[in-house]
Amino acid sequence: MTRISLLLSWSGGKDAAWTLHTLRRRDDVEVVGLLTTFTEGYDRVAMQGIRRELLHAQARAAGLAVIEAWMPQRSDNAVYEAAFARALQAAAARWPGLADIAFGDLFLADIRAYRDALCARLGWRAHYPLFGADTARLAREMIAAGLQAHLTCVDTQQLDAGFAGRAFDAALLDALPPACDPCGENGEFHTLVTAGPMFAAPLNVRRGETVLRDGRFAYADFLPG
Repeated sequence: MTRISLLLSWSGGKDAAWTLHTLRRRDDVEVVGLLTTFTEGYDRVAMQGIRRELLHAQARAAGLAVIEAWMPQRSDNAVYEAAFARALQAAAARWPGLADIAFGDLFLADIRAYRDALCARLGWRAHYPLFGADTARLAREMIAAGLQAHLTCVDTQQLDAGFAGRAFDAALLDALPPACDPCGENGEFHTLVTAGPMFAAPLNVRRGETVLRDGRFAYADFLPG
């Protein structure tokens, strides 16, 4: 059997981490590296707000290299696509012949269609190992398997700011309002994974302050422990 080499879009959150775990349980694919988008000036993952040093700690725990895509603050979609294209070029230079990338999207068809079109335009093929999963079941499956994460960003228009910084665990799932997706797939929240079957060892982190940005997003900072 020919194995497909994959780049994995890596946010530092639970869906990306679980995608890595899912792919590593297959014998037809091999994840060779991670691609992460950072925001210039903040040195953090764009929506998650995860510090670059913690992202690289995750990559070391996963035993994978990181390809970095850098975005100016408040940039538009054209700038994002150019940065994404440069990152894919860097990945193809590092792993000749690489032309497949996996994403952790769960059910948003419009996002999937956008990624498909963008990747096709750049000569790449997109894969979605978790797409269509029941998110309530998936969330509890992650937790049962030992995935540990905390909420780093909460959209206060969809979820109370008090959830920022909380552990992603069964108690949190039970406390979420009915309208909130258990995996936060509608943008209700984003996470930082610190342990799980995709890591050789857990990350040591400590919680910092929580700040409100753009009058809407509550970010809970996490630092190396």
